[in-house]
Amino acid sequence: MHKTDDDLVFFERDGALPLPAARTEGFIENDGARIWHAVYGAGPAVILLHGGLGNAGNWGHQVPDLVASGRAVVVIDSRGHGRSTRDDRPFGYDRMADDVLAVMDHLGLGKAALIGWSDGACTALILADRHPERVSGVFFFACNMDPSGTLDFKPTPVLDRCFHRHRLDYENLSATPDAFDNFVADVSRMMQTEPNYSATDLAGIRVPVAIVLGVHDEFIRQEHAAYLAETIPGATLTILPDVSHFAPLQRPALFNEAALEFLDRIRS
Repeated sequence: MHKTDDDLVFFERDGALPLPAARTEGFIENDGARIWHAVYGAGPAVILLHGGLGNAGNWGHQVPDLVASGRAVVVIDSRGHGRSTRDDRPFGYDRMADDVLAVMDHLGLGKAALIGWSDGACTALILADRHPERVSGVFFFACNMDPSGTLDFKPTPVLDRCFHRHRLDYENLSATPDAFDNFVADVSRMMQTEPNYSATDLAGIRVPVAIVLGVHDEFIRQEHAAYLAETIPGATLTILPDVSHFAPLQRPALFNEAALEFLDRIRS
């Protein structure tokens, strides 16, 4: 049974649950970077895309439940995050979407569902928009698709604990362990300038999408989540109770139930 971690005390101290033994893992070379990925279980493919400054290990509470549901689960460290490297070009969601597609090609995955968290949600939706034939659906958790969707930043102890864990993980996993502050500045620059989807862009998305947000999200406006659900054809809106931007860590059972409901719906 999953325990709750509303204040991220356990996450700061220990990280998420350790990922299980992978069926396969390694790196691919793509567009000036080495992208780390791992595969667990068997069945229809679902790809988990973590948030900004994090890494694939943040999905430790989700991978076992998804595997137990009869799915092949792929986790990826976004370029410059975790074990993946980057070149000296700016971060960009389009580039990270291309990395996901390259991993799919390497693994021989013609199509996959995408579960994205924060930056990973933006990456997932951009990939779905550009290559709808490769994406069976997007579970879009806790992100914006234009600058109007974000709240003014307000520091909190929860955010401080998450940031501290991200620093520890980066120093432990990265090929450039001393570059965390530069990494944060570069990712923040991307977040401040991207994405920039218009209502017309959103209306052109042609895959099933679930817009999901924690009721206490620290970064994303609920009105923006509602706008995305209203504008993307056929999209649904779910507001998760009791949680914030970090629902996969705070209340894993709640988050996993919502994700599995979506995956079952698009598979039927």
